[in-house]
Amino acid sequence: MSNLKIYNTLAREKQTFSPINPGKVGLYVCGMTVYDYCHVGHARVMVVFDMVQRWLRASGYAVTYVRNITDIDDKIIARAQQNKESISQLTQRFIVAMDEDAAALGVQKPDYQPRATNYVPQMLSLIGQLNKNGLAYKAVDGDVNYSVRKFPGYGKLSGKSLDDLRAGERVDVNSGKQDPLDFVLWKAAKESEPAEVKWDSPWGKGRPGWHIECSAMSCDLLGECFDIHGGGQDLQFPHHENEIAQSEGAHRHTFVNYWMHNGFVRVDNEKMSKSLGNFFTIRDVLKKYDPEVMRFFILRAHYRSPLNYSDAHLDDAQQALTRLYTALNNVPGALDEPIDRQSVYFKRFAEAMDDDFNTPVAIAVLFDLAVMVNKTKSSTMAAQLRALGSIIGLLERTPTDYLKGRTAQVQAANAYTEAQIQDKIAARAAAKKAKDFALADSIRRELTEAGIVLEDKPGGQTEWRRG
Repeated sequence: MSNLKIYNTLAREKQTFSPINPGKVGLYVCGMTVYDYCHVGHARVMVVFDMVQRWLRASGYAVTYVRNITDIDDKIIARAQQNKESISQLTQRFIVAMDEDAAALGVQKPDYQPRATNYVPQMLSLIGQLNKNGLAYKAVDGDVNYSVRKFPGYGKLSGKSLDDLRAGERVDVNSGKQDPLDFVLWKAAKESEPAEVKWDSPWGKGRPGWHIECSAMSCDLLGECFDIHGGGQDLQFPHHENEIAQSEGAHRHTFVNYWMHNGFVRVDNEKMSKSLGNFFTIRDVLKKYDPEVMRFFILRAHYRSPLNYSDAHLDDAQQALTRLYTALNNVPGALDEPIDRQSVYFKRFAEAMDDDFNTPVAIAVLFDLAVMVNKTKSSTMAAQLRALGSIIGLLERTPTDYLKGRTAQVQAANAYTEAQIQDKIAARAAAKKAKDFALADSIRRELTEAGIVLEDKPGGQTEWRRG
């Protein structure tokens, strides 16, 4: 096995990885809430933990990888009612879309992809145990809540003290909570909600709270204590903090040994959000960029660092990935060969990956190897470049396939003359002035799909470049 070190959020330091069962790893990652298309932030979670499970397997571990699906939630109910469709129709449509996006990004299917709605009995059992242990209570509004102050370890993952948290809370006058910090385990049914989200329980009809879902699914599939729990940094508090409180409050022992959190995604150095209009779905991005470019862009940053999304950074990633494929293309007939684990390149690659999955350094090794491939035209070295890249889900296609797509994109961008592009920009500006934002977006989308990047500058000027 490897000498892997993982930055454990709970310990706030890198720790040598030692699985509960030698040679085996249980990995759980919080997945998507399926009421809309996946965005760039979701892409980072999927790609990062796909890379993690790939390296664990390449290191000789037998991995059980679980990434859940939240298919019952307030936002899901609201969107289904807005669309005048059933919740199951809505969630199934976006589960299919999510799987398509993940496959495009080279993300391997998890071993288990449990849906919350299939684990309600396990959730009820867990809530029952919390009730028995004196950590849950039924409020006057019918909800069943978790009594945070009765769990001594609350705040240990996020480093937040109860007093600090309490100072930042405001009492909700409509809540039945005994303490504003308490969180819901079971939501009492509301008349306005559809019948398909009303389950029977000892506390009356209702549906599970969000936090209890992951505790129940991970426990059922990986056991009451497992190795690694991952997710986005935004889930560290309160979601993961609450998972610990629930699971350890019910079972009275450690829930997870290593906690991993990937960093935020920013857009042009601002936080990605719909309100700022800088919110991109995976499908938006893939209209312009090859999916492997997006994967490469994500992996070229360390998973814990912030990831700044911009066209310029994706353009740079595209050029860099093209250099790797060009090196492979320059050695015709290079055959797939097993990884030479005694080579200096593999040892450097493995050393980087064992250092808290340091993909930027690992990818630098690929470029060093590409330089040697270009210099020597060695088919053995070309095969090793391809083999090392494939460990983290890169360079798995033929060079011809990748480079052909790149050529087609350049040709599409060159199909527009400069005068035609300026006419489009002028038409878009006129549409924005007339508040016809649908038309303005349509023009931008047309140019984006042709590989032409628009950049709005202060003062109303728009610059463009061919992607």
